Amino acid sequence: MSDLFAPPGGWRVRIRDLSGGAEDGISEEIGGFPTLMQANEFARRYVRDSVELCRAGGLTGREVIDAWFAFGEDAEVVDAGESGWKSGPEIALFADNPANRHDRNWRALDPRGDEQDEEDEE
Repeated sequence: MSDLFAPPGGWRVRIRDLSGGAEDGISEEIGGFPTLMQANEFARRYVRDSVELCRAGGLTGREVIDAWFAFGEDAEVVDAGESGWKSGPEIALFADNPANRHDRNWRALDPRGDEQDEEDEE
């Protein structure tokens, strides 16, 4: 899969509510990522931030994972197949190692940021 051939409208990232609060578990889809690399990194940082929001003082890595599965959000790149980032291989690493601000900064990659900035200027 190549970044040169993004689907029409760009790559999309699907956010899944693990708590079961959203219909079909999908809370939103974010489109407009110009490259698969950007969509993958957005998904990774989004999940990393979600894990950190589920972290409470004194929890073990296993307890953080349990909290994330109960209250967190997962992310996946739509239609990227094996080239799309998946949380499974990294979720234990995230739970065992608290993130820094950079690791959690999905907003810097959010393609909606440009639209929001334009609305703020008006």
